[in-house]
Parts: sequence; C-alpha cells; structure tokens
Amino acid sequence: MGLLPAGAREYTVSGPEGGLAMKVALPEGFNPETDRCPMVLLMHGIFSSKDYNPMPFLAKALAKAGIASIRFDFDGHGKSQGRMQDMTIEKEIADALAIWEYAESLPYVTQIGLFGHSQGGVIASMTAGRLAAAGRHVPAGVVLLAPGSVIKQACQGGKFFNARFDPADPPAFIRCWGTMKLGREYLLTTQQLDIYGTAAAYQGPVLLLHGTKDSIVPMWCSEQYLETYGDRAILVKVDGENHLITRRKKEILSRTVAFFQQVFD
Repeated sequence: MGLLPAGAREYTVSGPEGGLAMKVALPEGFNPETDRCPMVLLMHGIFSSKDYNPMPFLAKALAKAGIASIRFDFDGHGKSQGRMQDMTIEKEIADALAIWEYAESLPYVTQIGLFGHSQGGVIASMTAGRLAAAGRHVPAGVVLLAPGSVIKQACQGGKFFNARFDPADPPAFIRCWGTMKLGREYLLTTQQLDIYGTAAAYQGPVLLLHGTKDSIVPMWCSEQYLETYGDRAILVKVDGENHLITRRKKEILSRTVAFFQQVFD
C-alpha cells in the first residue's frame, strides 16, 4: 500500500494491515544527502521480529561492509500494526513490496538485495519472483536462511508446531505455544501456495544457508529451492547450526555479507 501520508503516526510505510515498524541502518559516517550505497531488506520469520537474532547483528555487519539495510516487522509482528491472527503469506508479500518501493524511493540507494530467514525466506523468494514476473527492477541478489517452505506441508497436514487442526476445515484460529495465533485464512491459503513456482521467476544469484541441526525447517526445503533455481544458486549446509542461529552466527553473517559484497560489486 506504499507510503503513508505525512504525519500518520510514527510509521513511514504501510502494508495491508497498517503501518510497518522498521529500522534503517547506514554505514558509519554515511551522509544520505551526498553518499550512495546498496541496501538489503531483512525479513524475519513467523512469530519473530526485526529485533530478534540474527537481524540486528546482520544489519550491523552489513553496515560495517558499507551496505545499508532496512529491517522491519511484518504485519501483526513486533511493533507493526495488525493482528497476527489476520496475517497471511500474501499480506506479508505485500508488506515486503511496500518496503521495496520505499527503498527504491531513497535517492542514496544504488542497488537492493533481499535476505529472509525461515518464513521470511519464503517471502523474500516469492517477492523476488513477483518483481521479476511483473517486469520490474529485481534484487541484485537474494539470501535465504533456512527458508521455511515447510509451512505449506504443515498446513496441508493439519499440524503447525504443536497445534493440530482439520486442514479441510480449520477453526477461526489455532494457538501455537499457547499464545501465538494463526488464523483460518492463513491455514487455508498457505495450503495452496505455489512457493517454488513463484520463486523460479527470479533469475538472479541466490545464496541458500541452512544449519545441519535445524529441527524446525528441514533441509529438504533448501534443497528444493536449489533444484528450483539451478546453477544460479548455491546451498551452504552450515555444520551444527540450528534454526535460531545461536551456534554459528558469525559464519552466517560473514557468508551473507560476502555474498552481497560480490553481487553489489
């Protein structure tokens, strides 16, 4: 839905469910009035936020390498508007496209890349595909960290984390871990997603990162992305890393920064 009118609370950009909370990180000493640099849009996973590992650390690492970033909360998450119960993949793609359009409007931004973790990886991949299919400017590169395409099978199978439901007729919402609500629309529409088909339209370079000890998103998700993208993608299996990126964070950060330095060169 693009930019909000001037004075619309504290939000600069809005998506379908309202204002999107975001933080822009610039390289040290960078003057947006006179300097130019590339930018990466950072997309968190389900039930997470822009301020949860690895997003703040990645923003800092990118800034040290001369790369700006925007990390933002999807609708219903963190400090963004909307209810998590109303969140769907399509709405999150709309959020991502709104942030993309904002980044494109910044006069100091030369190129844009996308980074997504878990469900954010699904959003990043589908956003890149949507941009390509529409004949618009596309990301210079995309990094998918443990991309959570398993959400489709989870919704089809009627089991999402610790919540069980009838996939043909889910309730108004389910509770994951007692507090996180997923709504009926999410549970139904996610079953029908063409995740890989949408992602395949993007023809640029892709780095896939996936921990070998990830107990939440199985490795086959990244392997299917690798098959989808073909030789324009690389899959790095990070030995011993888990889904929450608490064991090999430095390696994840360094590989991500190196990839973007290369594609932005």
